[in-house]
Amino acid sequence: MSGRAAPFYCPYCGDEDLRPHETGHGAWECASCNRAFQLKFLGLLTRGLQRNDGKGDGI
Repeated sequence: MSGRAAPFYCPYCGDEDLRPHETGHGAWECASCNRAFQLKFLGLLTRGLQRNDGKGDGI
């Protein structure tokens, strides 16, 4: 996995006209609503891999 992912939609207006922003890695700009935003992957959540009912060894 390269660690790079492009958003498909603007989180503010939902438009698809996105371009990389000049500020750097993970920054995008929307030509439709004229907003710039940044995406960052924080990590995987371990709580999604365990069962809460006490049955089984976990998923």
